[in-house]
Amino acid sequence: NYKNIKHVIFFSVSLLTLSCTNAQKRTNGEVPQSVKDAFAAKYPTAKVEKWDKEAAGYEASFVMNKIEMSANFSNEGVFEEVEEEINASSLPKVITEYCTKNYPGHKLSEAAKITDVAGKVTYEAEMAKGKEHFDVIFDANGGFVKKGETASEDEEDED
Repeated sequence: NYKNIKHVIFFSVSLLTLSCTNAQKRTNGEVPQSVKDAFAAKYPTAKVEKWDKEAAGYEASFVMNKIEMSANFSNEGVFEEVEEEINASSLPKVITEYCTKNYPGHKLSEAAKITDVAGKVTYEAEMAKGKEHFDVIFDANGGFVKKGETASEDEEDED
């Protein structure tokens, strides 16, 4: 009887562990064909490294010309925006000055240039202090748009 209880507990823990794994990460087979086709048409030479399910669509992570990128598509396969990782030193000076002034003690750990379907550019600066981090979004001219929610490294790993 004790052996049966051990098996039930083991099975329950295994099932719980599986259900707690990140359900948002998708394999290529779980992404609608229209989304995969739209990616292939937009980036014919790129290979998707990872698909993620977003609130209103899918995000494809890939490398193109040795640059880490991600592209977002609607559930129907309509291109929405592309995010291109850039060196923090490539951000407009007004952005780095804003971050230094407004977030003392934080390090500008990552930066990205985001271009939407209409060609509108925004910049993303990831600020970090220990395990805490958050994104700050700026317009094409370096004007502050918004600050994202603060998260810890552990929370980001769950994304």
